[in-house]
Amino acid sequence: MSGEEDDEVPVRSEVAMGTVVTINVVREGADVDTAMDRAFGWFHEIEERCTRFKPQSELMRLTAKAGVPVPASSILFEAVRFALLVAEESGGAFDPTIGHHMEAHGFNREHRSGEIVRSAAAADDDISYRDVELDMEQRTITLRRPLTLDLGAVAKGLAVDTAARELQPLRDFSIDAGGDLYLGGTNAKGEPWLVGIRHPRRDGELIDCLRVSNQAVCTSGDYERGQHILDPRNAGTSGTVASATVVAPGAMLADALATAAFVLGPE
Repeated sequence: MSGEEDDEVPVRSEVAMGTVVTINVVREGADVDTAMDRAFGWFHEIEERCTRFKPQSELMRLTAKAGVPVPASSILFEAVRFALLVAEESGGAFDPTIGHHMEAHGFNREHRSGEIVRSAAAADDDISYRDVELDMEQRTITLRRPLTLDLGAVAKGLAVDTAARELQPLRDFSIDAGGDLYLGGTNAKGEPWLVGIRHPRRDGELIDCLRVSNQAVCTSGDYERGQHILDPRNAGTSGTVASATVVAPGAMLADALATAAFVLGPE
């Protein structure tokens, strides 16, 4: 999946969250560089707090304290709160407590260093999102049992949305975080952004094209990094669909729902 770009407008790319993040601002201005700095800063900040690939991240420190309420930053608390909401709404097709099973399937390597990171939590088969408790007043998170949270399908979308808020005064821009897109305003031609959705089985082909403005477009598929989406209900791979695309007002919602839709299948 990709959005269109214009080589004459400000474009910057950085590596974050295991992918290349590209921000494209349609019109030049004195405040563009500062806005881009702040936008990219959110990707790095949210990664530092929500990744399970760094032993010292806030998420992994939470994992090490099962059974007790742990005060959480606003970033981590919101990511977990939203993940639990989607888990409930999807009947567990989306479940952030699948981290240990992801490790068992080989998705445990830090993208920059290549270092393998393993949590100490056991992989009990009956662990689910219901084993995570939030205290809205105290802003604490309690893991009722030892488990490993995986916020990959939420944290990147949260970073895209937070970056988009930083860029909102610039009006016309695009953010592409490894296929998680947010398209603000219009492109350089003054038209809604054109987004091509990759064909999951034919290299170099598109399965559809969309025109969007002030919306996010996220796709979950089985063609990136092998099969990296598991069905939390049985800890196995999801094989009923090749890809699922969601268009939503924000990337956190679109990314999480695309993952849930991929697991749930066509019906």
